[in-house]
Amino acid sequence: MARESSYPKIPIVIAFATSNRSNAQHKVKVIRNRTIDDLIDCNYIIPGISAKAVIKEVGMGEIFIERYKKKYNIK
Repeated sequence: MARESSYPKIPIVIAFATSNRSNAQHKVKVIRNRTIDDLIDCNYIIPGISAKAVIKEVGMGEIFIERYKKKYNIK
């Protein structure tokens, strides 16, 4: 019998700005080993995203990687 994992295999994609300034750099972070509940929790710190970053959008699925890169002009 296979062991069930505690998280879905769907990647969570976060589009964020590095600060609240208008010329802040936009980035996309993909998290594959956490649940959406862990990320929504206010006490959880996302590795690779600083505390002063402004989260613009969050999506679940591979399609959001390219969608956010195109929307925020990330290469």
